[in-house]
Amino acid sequence: MAISMESQLQTIFEDVVKTEVIEEAFAGMFMDTAESERMKLISCLGAFRQYWSTLPQESHEQCVKWIVRFIHGQHSPKRISFLYDCLAMAVETSLLPPRMVCQALVNSDSLEWERTQLWALTFRLFRKIIGGVDYKGVRDLLKTVLDKIQTIPNVVSSAVVQQLLAVREVVEYILDRNACLLPAYLAVTEIRKLYPEGALSHWLLGSLISDFVDSFRPTARINSICGRCSLLPVVNNSGAICNSWKLDPTTLRFPLKGMLPYDKDLFDPQTGLLRYVLEQPYSRDMVCNMLGLNKQHKQRCPVLEDQLVDLVVYAMERSETEEQFDDGGTSQLLWQHLSSQLIFFVLFQFASFPHMVLSLHQKLAGRDLIKGRDHLMWVLLQFISGSIQKNALADFLPVMKLFDLLYPEKECIPVPDINKPQSTHSFAMTCIWIHLNRKAQSDNSKLQIPIPHSLRLHHEFLQQSLRNKSLPMTDYKIALLCNAYSTNSECFTLPMGVLVETIYGNGSVRIPLPGTNCMAQGSVTPLPMNLLDSLTVHAKMSLIHSIATRVIKLAAAKSSLALAPALVETYSRLLVYMEIESLGIKGFISQLLPNVFKSHAWGILHTLLEMFSYRMHHIQPHYRVQLLSHLHSLAGVPQTNQNQLHLCVESTALRLITALGSSEVQPQFTRFLSDPKTVLSAESEELNRALILTLARATHVTDFFTGSDSIQGTWCKDILQTIMNFTPHNWASHTLSCFPAPLQAFFKANNVPQESRFNLKKNVEEEYRKWKSMTNENDIITHFSMQGSPPLFLCLLWKMLLETDHINQIGFRGNLTPDPGHVFAIVGRVLERIGARALVAHVRTFADFLVYEFSTSAGGQQLNKCIEILNDMVWKYNIVTLDRLILCLAMRSHEGNEAQVCYFIIQLLLLKPNDFRNRVSDFVKENAPEHWLQSDWHTKHMSYHKKYPEKLYFEGLAEQVSPPMPQQSQYLPIYFGNVCLRFLPVFDIVIHRFLELLPVSKSLETLLDHLGGLYKFHDRPVTYLYNTLHYYERHLRDRTNLKRKLVHAIMSSLKDNRTPGWCLSETYLKFGMNPREDNVWIPDDTYYCKLIGRLVDTMAGKSPGPFPNCDWRFNEFPNPAAHALHVTCVELMALAVPGKDVGNALLNVVLKSQPLVPRENITAWMNAIGLVITALPEPYWIVLQDRIVSVVSSPVLTTETEWVGYPFQLLDFTACHQSYSEMCCSYVLALSHAVWHHSSIGQLSLIPKFLTEVLKPIVKTEFQLLYVYHLVGPFLQRFQQERTRCMLEIGVAFYEMLQAVDQHCTHLSYMDPVCDFLYHIKYMFTGDSVKDQVEKIICNLRPAMKLRLRFITHISKMEPAASAAANANAPQPNTVSSPAPQVNPGPSNVPLSVAQ
Repeated sequence: MAISMESQLQTIFEDVVKTEVIEEAFAGMFMDTAESERMKLISCLGAFRQYWSTLPQESHEQCVKWIVRFIHGQHSPKRISFLYDCLAMAVETSLLPPRMVCQALVNSDSLEWERTQLWALTFRLFRKIIGGVDYKGVRDLLKTVLDKIQTIPNVVSSAVVQQLLAVREVVEYILDRNACLLPAYLAVTEIRKLYPEGALSHWLLGSLISDFVDSFRPTARINSICGRCSLLPVVNNSGAICNSWKLDPTTLRFPLKGMLPYDKDLFDPQTGLLRYVLEQPYSRDMVCNMLGLNKQHKQRCPVLEDQLVDLVVYAMERSETEEQFDDGGTSQLLWQHLSSQLIFFVLFQFASFPHMVLSLHQKLAGRDLIKGRDHLMWVLLQFISGSIQKNALADFLPVMKLFDLLYPEKECIPVPDINKPQSTHSFAMTCIWIHLNRKAQSDNSKLQIPIPHSLRLHHEFLQQSLRNKSLPMTDYKIALLCNAYSTNSECFTLPMGVLVETIYGNGSVRIPLPGTNCMAQGSVTPLPMNLLDSLTVHAKMSLIHSIATRVIKLAAAKSSLALAPALVETYSRLLVYMEIESLGIKGFISQLLPNVFKSHAWGILHTLLEMFSYRMHHIQPHYRVQLLSHLHSLAGVPQTNQNQLHLCVESTALRLITALGSSEVQPQFTRFLSDPKTVLSAESEELNRALILTLARATHVTDFFTGSDSIQGTWCKDILQTIMNFTPHNWASHTLSCFPAPLQAFFKANNVPQESRFNLKKNVEEEYRKWKSMTNENDIITHFSMQGSPPLFLCLLWKMLLETDHINQIGFRGNLTPDPGHVFAIVGRVLERIGARALVAHVRTFADFLVYEFSTSAGGQQLNKCIEILNDMVWKYNIVTLDRLILCLAMRSHEGNEAQVCYFIIQLLLLKPNDFRNRVSDFVKENAPEHWLQSDWHTKHMSYHKKYPEKLYFEGLAEQVSPPMPQQSQYLPIYFGNVCLRFLPVFDIVIHRFLELLPVSKSLETLLDHLGGLYKFHDRPVTYLYNTLHYYERHLRDRTNLKRKLVHAIMSSLKDNRTPGWCLSETYLKFGMNPREDNVWIPDDTYYCKLIGRLVDTMAGKSPGPFPNCDWRFNEFPNPAAHALHVTCVELMALAVPGKDVGNALLNVVLKSQPLVPRENITAWMNAIGLVITALPEPYWIVLQDRIVSVVSSPVLTTETEWVGYPFQLLDFTACHQSYSEMCCSYVLALSHAVWHHSSIGQLSLIPKFLTEVLKPIVKTEFQLLYVYHLVGPFLQRFQQERTRCMLEIGVAFYEMLQAVDQHCTHLSYMDPVCDFLYHIKYMFTGDSVKDQVEKIICNLRPAMKLRLRFITHISKMEPAASAAANANAPQPNTVSSPAPQVNPGPSNVPLSVAQ
């Protein structure tokens, strides 16, 4: 029968500890000799070794636990001590694994602090053998020991403290950096888990823990961005969508890496940051991005709720000081914005309405803030009226509590002047009561509230107005009734019916639209914005729903009558309200457009595309790209192969492509990587070229390709490859040279053979001969319009017109009667048969043919004739529209002289004849771009089209026939467009092409002089300037006059429609706009300080702000800070000063002592500089590297004698600044952090190269090393998330620098912070990814450093000891004891969580 393990162990150990009767009788009187003790030990161990060798592996742990239990069951300290000696010897002779013994000891239930002698003996043994435990085991044991210490109460007898202190010695030994039992980083992680920020450690440990944690403050500082809590983004700027601004959605803290003792302000909730972002118009997507909120997952976010409430309270405070409300001032804009934010966040259940109202009541109680009460109720009414029908009445009743607080009047509040829009706010509380009462009635609730006495007059007024069946549009009575009764269909029908009828027209009146045979319903005056603003969201939703439903019905009915201009304009205005997005733009793109298309209602489709082109503002990029995808699929449908619709589809697509923001391109197009065909044109080379130009600009401005040579592996590759499959083409060398290098390489590798000029000329001659020889009219039409025939027909027409002196002499050689009119009729029929889509290929070939023809023309008279014929083809015969012809010409890829000829043709076409110039000057003179403020746009639109009718169906050819052929074509309705507006996106492209070719600079100046006024109607004039100056910075460096001309032309076109001071600074307008070749204006420091100060004040929300107030819903930019940033960058790039000098001047705003820069606000100025400098081209921001090099090379960091004090204090910018003890190096550190925090990942990706090629050769001292670690350390988290390759390169560079410093310095004072930082990198970022590269480096470091870093490479512990012995005579810091060997630590190839 097998003997149990317990029995065998009992036999072995009881034999050793048994005593004679006489020994027990005279306890303490008998002493064993040392020899006898040793013999006992040896005998016991021998017996145990024999037994242990027979024991299977899986029973080892159970065996050790039994031994510990046996020992702890003894009562004699002597026996316990003896048995512990046995255990110690078993461990020392490698019989028992030390980790298993330690775990069994500390986890024993019998180990209690009350058994003080056992406690002391156990932890002495623990201290003796823990040196042999592997580092992960030591970490686990430390955790267990700390937990054990927690069991000791706060009050114990002083008699036992001495015994209890044995455990403190164990912790002290584990934490001893010279003993180096484990990476101190792992120890601090366990300690911080048990004692988080602000928690005190156990009294028994005294200051041991706090001192150890404090030793990690330098590491935490190395990983912290200086002044991070003061850095703010610009909402909707490209940098704002990166990971830098993420916050924890429950605590609002920064997501800090590792359990380090960061500065207190980094652990605080970042309410200031969230509040600032919330205050910005159009910030809701950024708020969701910051907090990780997803619309699909309804999750309440209390911290967001609190900030919204605080923002409302702030608006109430602002209202107390503002005299007027409806003046478009900051208070009105703030309340408008607040109502939009509140609806969005409550609608998606990120915030709870009843909670917010109760919180508001609590925060407003006793504040006596009365002036803003109507505006507050207006904001609450927005949500209540739209959601009360779907939710419980109880959710809305807290509003009455708020009413009691804010409306203390005992007498009736008088009825306001209803001729003012503000009156709708005054009625808001009464409207709320009506909605609540209606809900109570419909629910048969007992919660019905009688009308408060103070609101009685308001209520009576509304009821009386409801009885009055004729409602005028001259006051706000209709709005009041809509707002009050939008949930009561019986009462709501009357006021809403009046609004709807006003814009639909009554059906009997018809009015003409531009073009032939196009009539519309007769209402032309849209609802004014003031009225729409005065309607609640619920009323607006009803209105927009009514409009969309009507449009879909008319589309299905195929009505021959076009929509009323008033309806189209009003619908456009309603689409600006973000709070009705689901019925607004979302419904427009995903319901209305597909329905209209399904019904083949081409007139309405044309109308919707016009709306999108000329009337939409701040449409989210995913909707715009979705529309672009729709347009490309539309282009392939046979029914759209019609001149006017095809032109509209292509023009809209061109606008969508060129208007994509630089930071929008990558996120939007990566959504289509699985099927890039959907966002590319299958046949329009021009649209695909425009997309490539947009892609080149976007990747340049965002520095996406910085540091990269190829597009391999990037999101662009499939898109470019698909484009080349659809529309193979080349680029001219002068255009290609502006592309980012990887795009250049792609197009050089994918070169497409071009048809030679000679072949083209020969083919045209051949076709011309056929034309002249053919006699049968049908054969002619069939041959020249046949699908697949060469696209040379426009070249033939040109040749015909050129070869005959007079138009009437065109005729056929042959039997056919040369009747010119008849010829024109044939030409018209051929063009119609070719079709709009195929005709584009003819225009493309014609553009090339023209260049060859002009290149060989004799000049003078011949040239005049050429341009006259070309002009006739556009304006007289209406064969091709000017904007399409110019776009084709501008997108060709001619080189050298031919390119100049091409641009010369463009210039002649635009300027030589008066046709286009007159159209532009009249349009600019008679119209204003602020369509949302106009009620008479349609009248002006019609008068312009009467003067300059659009002819899109070859009418000019028909007019040449005698008698003139009747015009059959049914025009689609035109509400907004004309050739001038269609030309604007083409003009953008033309300017860029002219900028690329140096010899045509003067021509560009001439174009800007004559046509620059058109930029008055540009959607994004400042953005266009910004993109142009940024993308062509290299080309424009030495062409300061051209830069100034470009800025002047675009800005002066807007001077009559913008408030003074809206864009360029006074100083620049005074000195920078005047061309002075001999004496170029070089701005001084004061200029730069004022320019940055303007952005600082804007971001601080200073009132009145540096820029005039405006309605951001219709502005180019979504908020004041985005506007301020872009106009500042445009002005800086427009200066006649090299980028390097401007960059240095910007850095000097804070690096030099400037009287205009207040000390107390320095981080806000650094933040502004960071924003501006990173939004400029590379030459402007790369100068920061020079400043860093000069600091790293300065005596302060290169010589120890220059240094005063503790380096980590001197590199703590905030503390030094507050104590007036900052130095240049800490200023440069803080400014670098501000700049890099705002940088795109492309800009940051230059850091590895900067480290290895520039800084590594000069870093020789410990101070330099620490400075570089401080500089780059905080950005490893960004690299890990966005560009891992860079993170790994930086990790290796840090070790290489350490090696250089180790070899250069005889003594290292800060080894521990350096090692702690390197362990932080290993555990938080790189894992074992760089192990192979850094292993060799660590092996060559001094022994003390090698000992500390051995866990990174898993070098055996014995190696450093041997090395230490060998190098005993070498000078070295801190001799270290060498603990026992490690037990297989186990490799890992991924970043570890510290828990591993």
